[in-house]
Amino acid sequence: MHQGTVRRNSEGGAHMRDRVLQRKFTRLALVTGAVFMAAGLYAQAPAAPAQGGRGGGRGGRGGGAAGGPQNPKAAAPIDLTGYWVSVITEDWRYRMVLPSKGDFQGVPMTAAARTVANQWDPAKEAASGDQCKAYGAPALLREPTRLHITWQDDNTLKMESDAGKQVRLFHFGDWKSPGGPPTRQGDSVADWEGVGGGGRGGRGGGGGGRGGAAPAARSNEPSDASLKVVTTNLMGGFLRKNGVPYSDKTTLTEYYDLMKEPTGDLMFVVTISTNDPVYLSRNFVISSQFKKEPGDTDPKWKPTECSATW
Repeated sequence: MHQGTVRRNSEGGAHMRDRVLQRKFTRLALVTGAVFMAAGLYAQAPAAPAQGGRGGGRGGRGGGAAGGPQNPKAAAPIDLTGYWVSVITEDWRYRMVLPSKGDFQGVPMTAAARTVANQWDPAKEAASGDQCKAYGAPALLREPTRLHITWQDDNTLKMESDAGKQVRLFHFGDWKSPGGPPTRQGDSVADWEGVGGGGRGGRGGGGGGRGGAAPAARSNEPSDASLKVVTTNLMGGFLRKNGVPYSDKTTLTEYYDLMKEPTGDLMFVVTISTNDPVYLSRNFVISSQFKKEPGDTDPKWKPTECSATW
């Protein structure tokens, strides 16, 4: 077990989490075409006003005439920065201990995936020199871990994990991948969704986001706004440490939502959808929860190397 990981049950938190997940699962169903006609309607943005173009008002896409465009950091509708610790209330046998060989319950694997997973050997993995296969972006937030989230710059959100010493970068705006070989964490493009009630990134109305007339205030309060992250250019790895594979054709889509428990604890829920045409017969959709730690430092933050056997 990773030091400092929280495991608990909270009826209030579970209820709030279920509400978040219901909204996210519906959105993911639309995105993947499970409800094709509804998806078409969902994707329609409000008609642009006669003046001002896409942003609403005379300020156009970037916001009000006086304020001008905001960078993604300034426009953030929720504040995900700080130290967070994983809250593990489900899938204990997959997340807190090394799963048994052949225990693939819940993963929509193809026949090719089962062939690969049935060849898994923990001793060989430990001796392979590459023990980070289960620490790639599709599986990292299932690890019992602590996270440190900061703004690297005005357009890049940085996530560090103490488990495996991994670093993810979420790029906003018109960022383009520089190319190159696939990596464990891939290339991630981020956007704020649901800002000001105006569709993707808040375009088309309301306050805040890329299209609002007024600046968005970052908040520690729950919101209908989400952080959406899409990751590609991933190196193949494991969805679980017992050899359940994902390929380098994988696309990862995540939604981060902020919520507050009745106790006042601030948490975020991340809904994770993994699409892999090679090893998954359909999208693999799961969620993870993280509780915010108080203060600007975390004495329990102790980065550790990847491990293939715990």
